[in-house]
Amino acid sequence: MASSSNYCRNSFTMVSVTLLMVIYSMISFASAQLSTSFYSKSCPKVLGTIRSEVQSAVSKERRMGASLVRLFFHDCFVQGCDASILLDDTSSFKGEKTAFPNINSVRGFGVIDNIKEKVEKVCPGVVSCADIVAIAARDSIVILGGPSWDVKLGRRDSKTASLSQANSGRLPGPASTLANLINRFQAVGLSAKDMVALSGAHTIGQARCTNFRTRIYNETKIDTSFAKTRRSQCPATVGRGDNNLAPLDLQTPTGFDTKYFQNLINKKGLLHSDQVLYNGGSTDSLVEKYRKDSKTFNSDFVKAMIKMGDINPLTRSQGEIRKKCRKLN
Repeated sequence: MASSSNYCRNSFTMVSVTLLMVIYSMISFASAQLSTSFYSKSCPKVLGTIRSEVQSAVSKERRMGASLVRLFFHDCFVQGCDASILLDDTSSFKGEKTAFPNINSVRGFGVIDNIKEKVEKVCPGVVSCADIVAIAARDSIVILGGPSWDVKLGRRDSKTASLSQANSGRLPGPASTLANLINRFQAVGLSAKDMVALSGAHTIGQARCTNFRTRIYNETKIDTSFAKTRRSQCPATVGRGDNNLAPLDLQTPTGFDTKYFQNLINKKGLLHSDQVLYNGGSTDSLVEKYRKDSKTFNSDFVKAMIKMGDINPLTRSQGEIRKKCRKLN
């Protein structure tokens, strides 16, 4: 019985490893089709056009920068970086916008619409919505004080979306355990280090009361004064103040820096999924490293953003270049 059990266990492990190798090879092949100079001849003004629109949007509302970064993340984790999240529902089609992790949460669609409209005037039918989302995320980080990088481009837009995938747990939620976070990121080819670095994007943006209520009222590994402050704007009763907002980084909520990691060390992570990164587990040392060394954090963050942008892109003859990001051609 023992040898049979070991054989089954080893066989399962081999299958799991094989599947991961297949996923990684598919990601590598598709991402190899992307290039930082993809539009240098076909639409040389695209980067300046997008940057101008993102700058305008963030100037009007600083939170929008974080929202555009999150839009990129939520797009890439479901079907890959293919702009599937932008598709509106129709009478015969159900998209991803009403998925539990997205509804009343993911935002910035209007900004992407505005960017697309401007880009279409500069070079019609050339630049994909998927690439616009990727560039807008990078520009948002830079505008809010973070590092810059050359975005790999050449993605095409999906002709489908998947509500079921968006609801399947692919997108880790605010109550995620550390193990769940690591597993969800590994499932799309991102390491635990990538996950911690990308979590550092929570140095900007805000969260709704409904996503941190349980933490501030029920958890013990939380700074008491911090919990008390957050409770003042987030009543314990479900249904009251659910949409009230609080900054993910209480120190510099609209500036990209390493204060987020200092907050975790001080037990002031707003979300449960934030604090688990520094809670006696395998990622504690990374949190400490990033808190002390902004250069390393910025470098690892850039590498992780580029890797995330490589998740299953559609290239060449796949998909389409949508004329409007909300609907198929």
